[in-house]
Amino acid sequence: MRPTPTQPEEAQEEAEPTASSPWPTGRRFAERTRAKHATIHALLAAGHSKRSVARQLGMTLNTILRFSRATTPEEMFIGQWQSRATRLDDYKPYLDQRWQEGCTNAWKLWEEIKGHPRGYASVRDYVSRTLRGKPQPVGPRPPSARAVTRWILTHPDALPEGDRLHLKAAFNCPELTALAEHVRSFAHMLTHLQGDRLPEWIEAASATAELPSLPHFAQHLLRDLDAVTAGLTLSWNSGVVEGHVNRIKMLKRQMFGRAGFELLRKRVLLA
Repeated sequence: MRPTPTQPEEAQEEAEPTASSPWPTGRRFAERTRAKHATIHALLAAGHSKRSVARQLGMTLNTILRFSRATTPEEMFIGQWQSRATRLDDYKPYLDQRWQEGCTNAWKLWEEIKGHPRGYASVRDYVSRTLRGKPQPVGPRPPSARAVTRWILTHPDALPEGDRLHLKAAFNCPELTALAEHVRSFAHMLTHLQGDRLPEWIEAASATAELPSLPHFAQHLLRDLDAVTAGLTLSWNSGVVEGHVNRIKMLKRQMFGRAGFELLRKRVLLA
């Protein structure tokens, strides 16, 4: 239901040039490496030997030699594990595209590429480390399920113009279009007392494979077909009785139900 974000008319300004370091600030690995590089070079500049620095910092001599050869900490990042090819690389363009389309759920993204052999963890890590920092296009807020339900259950002639346009946009989903047709057909039977068309409606609804809940509802109608047909044919209904029941419950809540004893006491004293 998330609509496609509209592209801005003017071209976006070029992004700021990326830092020379492949590991920007804020990454734990990068911060530790920079701290080690600064400490090692400070000790070497103070006159300590490489073996002495290795003993003081608890590192191997080869590690001290690599840090001492690097004039900047960014040189230590080249060739690290983040630059190696992974099995997820073939799926990254698709994941980037889905992220821009508004899908930010790592589990859903993994389900869409179930052929990936490394499992959900690799997709989750890629989403959290890479995609979370990417900006998403700002588009109109998608309608809620409650709003779409209200639009479908309302007679088309009674819908305001704004809701009618929103419903038309939602009908880009073929499942919603099919659902609305079945719902309005049932509503037509109900309002025009055409219960003789119920078997035809049940047969059409049962054949809707893309909406599993609708055939389930249709099959339940068959369990008491005579009563449902009578309800869709006869002019009698229990609306008056339900109205009285609702009124009694309202009075109960106002007097001594959910309101409690204090409200009942005040009502009695005021009377």
